[in-house]
Amino acid sequence: MASLDLAALAQFDTPTICNTIELFQVRPRTVGYMDSRIRACFPEMPPAVGYAATATMRCAEPRRDGDVYETLDQQVSRFAELPGAPIVVYQDLDDPCLAATFGEVMCTTYKAFGAQALITSGAARDLDQVRRIGFPAFSNGVICSHGYSHTVDLHRPVRVGGLTIHPGDLLHCDANGVATIPLEIASEIAGAAAEFMQTEAIVLEYLTRPEVTVAGFGEARRGMMEAQAALSRRVRAAK
Repeated sequence: MASLDLAALAQFDTPTICNTIELFQVRPRTVGYMDSRIRACFPEMPPAVGYAATATMRCAEPRRDGDVYETLDQQVSRFAELPGAPIVVYQDLDDPCLAATFGEVMCTTYKAFGAQALITSGAARDLDQVRRIGFPAFSNGVICSHGYSHTVDLHRPVRVGGLTIHPGDLLHCDANGVATIPLEIASEIAGAAAEFMQTEAIVLEYLTRPEVTVAGFGEARRGMMEAQAALSRRVRAAK
């Protein structure tokens, strides 16, 4: 796979990325993103983009041998298997989750080894500390204790927020949520997203005028929709 410019993708918010993916018509509009159970712990942080480094976690019972951080060495060493910067994705196998998936030590470790964010179906903790290191994190809530937290498996498919994530999936996440970017169109998304924003500007700029009318708004809205349809036809023809 050719190297992608992840920084270019990170210039856009996740809803814009989702809107842009729709232009290519490669998947239904109701798939490819996590549901409202997964929320940004730090909504003020900018978008994060990276490839899924997946894992499963349990907190309810002690690990049979070793300590809770024993698998961190192996986990960060396997970041090298990905085509670019990782985003750590955990599925908490406890139902309901009983303790926090991550805290300061884990997030500091992941960031030091190049991870862009962490996403878990479980809970967060050490929020002040993780915020201070500037590491985006996403969870379904907060629990003060880590219980018997330990990693069960690495680099296997996981289910988080109603979405199945495979190792190496390309993820985009921000205050609005988490979405996957289909790899077959990933190299086209940043350019198409910039053009999509230009189509929205047709309406948004009209609405900033000192005087607006229903008729004028209707004309601007139709112009936006026509421009988006034309952009969709063009990007699909270029696939």
